[in-house]
Amino acid sequence: QVQLVESGGGLVQAGDSLRLSCAASGRTFRTYAMAWFRQAPGKGREFGAAISQSGGSTYYLDSVKGRFTISRDNAKNTVYLQMNSLKPEDTAVYYCAAAPFLASNYRSQGAYDYWGQGTQVTVSS
Repeated sequence: QVQLVESGGGLVQAGDSLRLSCAASGRTFRTYAMAWFRQAPGKGREFGAAISQSGGSTYYLDSVKGRFTISRDNAKNTVYLQMNSLKPEDTAVYYCAAAPFLASNYRSQGAYDYWGQGTQVTVSS
């Protein structure tokens, strides 16, 4: 079992930055690939970013590439999402997810076995 808890969300203005954190407990964190998804009101859950077990490979949704950075600190059992130059369209609940490895369907919710409860990010104009 892996338990994931997100934190760091909040209400910010366009152009501001936030860093989300996802703390993992239970099974060995370093054996899991991690991802961030987001869900805006009235929309489905959308892939945002993923990172391999070692942190050597990262993948991003095109609309966040260059603004968001996913990273991990295995010693702290934590994955991060640094979000810069935030836009109103980034407003969503952000979810952390874990998978045994990054498979070909890494953009799909079905690729991940464990999920956090989410943290709200609201970006005002």
